[in-house]
Amino acid sequence: MYDSSDPEVQYTLRFGEIAILKGFISIIELEEALAEQISTDPSDELSSRKRAGEILFDKGYITLNQIEIVLEEITQNKSQPF
Repeated sequence: MYDSSDPEVQYTLRFGEIAILKGFISIIELEEALAEQISTDPSDELSSRKRAGEILFDKGYITLNQIEIVLEEITQNKSQPF
């Protein structure tokens, strides 16, 4: 299971929630991206965790325009909890 107190996980879940509600990705695609994101060892100085949007884009699940739409909504709704 994912550590829901991890800020990266929280951000990914928020990003994914919006992308799913807008019909950009599926729950399965989000879970796949989250699994890849948390499998990266953050203590490894040579690698850094990719953002959910980057993973989803690399896999061809979401477009850059769709990422921008999701990020815009996240920015507009910063005061709302994850």
